[in-house]
Amino acid sequence: MVTILEVNETNKMIEQEKLDVRTITLGISLLDCCDADLDALNRNIYDKITLAAKNLVSTGREIELEYGIPIVNKRISVTPIALIGGRACRSPEDFVEVAKTLDRAARDTGVNFLGGYSAIVSKGMTPADEDLIRSIPAALSSTGRVCSSVNIGSTKTGINMDAVKLMGEIVRETAEATKDNNSLGCAKLVVLCNAPDDNPFMAGAFHGVSEADAVINVGVSGPGVIKHALEGVRGKNFEVLCETVKRTAFKVTRAGQLVAQEASERLGIPFGIVDLSLAPTPSVGDSVAEILEEMGLESVGAPGTTAALALLNDQVKKGGIMASSFVGGLSGAFIPVSEDQGMIDAVNRGALTLEKLEAMTCVCSVGLDMIAIPGDTPASTISGIIADEAAIGMINNKTTAVRLIPVIGKGVGDTVEFGGLLGHAPVQRISRFGCADFINRGGRIPAPIHSFKN
Repeated sequence: MVTILEVNETNKMIEQEKLDVRTITLGISLLDCCDADLDALNRNIYDKITLAAKNLVSTGREIELEYGIPIVNKRISVTPIALIGGRACRSPEDFVEVAKTLDRAARDTGVNFLGGYSAIVSKGMTPADEDLIRSIPAALSSTGRVCSSVNIGSTKTGINMDAVKLMGEIVRETAEATKDNNSLGCAKLVVLCNAPDDNPFMAGAFHGVSEADAVINVGVSGPGVIKHALEGVRGKNFEVLCETVKRTAFKVTRAGQLVAQEASERLGIPFGIVDLSLAPTPSVGDSVAEILEEMGLESVGAPGTTAALALLNDQVKKGGIMASSFVGGLSGAFIPVSEDQGMIDAVNRGALTLEKLEAMTCVCSVGLDMIAIPGDTPASTISGIIADEAAIGMINNKTTAVRLIPVIGKGVGDTVEFGGLLGHAPVQRISRFGCADFINRGGRIPAPIHSFKN
């Protein structure tokens, strides 16, 4: 039962504290679309997506109007396309045609983004996997709404270093292919370790093979709500601090659960999970960095930052798990640089470096996210950064990711405008020391000893 007190609290969070549902994401299985003929495959994919998602956007708008809860994005995720295109696609160019079909389906259904132009290669690559990966630069430069992800490692399998090497090259090629638009293609490409099957957030969303034919996943946000709550307990001890975050995360998750259940009932599609990640925006007052500073840090990046982020992540999960029986996806706190004005300010004042961000990824929801780096960064260095993040994920049994944007023609100190929710970012300094000999070894880094649990 929802009480009038909860209604009033939710209205306040929406009107004054920037609470929103960041996305309703419809996951769609394309396993029954497989065909040996490329034209038939594309027809099957387009027809399946447009039929399943025909009412997604209108239903989201109805829920917004009825409940007054902003729903920022309506999105689609599909089965990793490397699996679906294996029979029909004989070359990277064939996969690009599938990407264009996905883009057309996303446009015609009215969604903001479609995720799942993906490959899962944590232990090895099939010919189809490699063809899809090599097609990514052309696919992302010729589409507007398609997002791509590649999972290159897991706690159970180790890290596929051949895929890590290749992805460093692909990130560089994608930057070059979209250099006329500030290398924006890289903002739609993420490299993951331990990727979850039910993540509603882009660019890492895909519909896992263990999922139902279609499912509704919802991602909530609310950094501004958490910050506002913490303003009322300044100077209090950690027990009070933790309880405040936990109680507030509970309320935020309840709003997401309501939207998810309504969308599920109206669309006639099963409800999957609520991802309660704190997803910031470039708007002032909607920042994870500002939450950490409200806890008592002079600036994000100061000593104590990793501990504060660990506390925040843990209490958000504890509060959310009490509000919904189906919490999933990533769930915690995102720390993207370009999408969080507080993070941008910390980088500009010299308080936050790439190395400190890497330390913070040990305890955050994901990893190095939306970070602009110099456009002349070697592919091997990008691969080294990917390998470092994958190692953190593999050893700690958590999801980690890398979404780097080597902005062609830009150097340290420049600022890059991406627009919309992607915001803007200062180009950050990276190590001038190389790792090419390490990356070029090839093969696989084996799984850690604690992965053997059978």
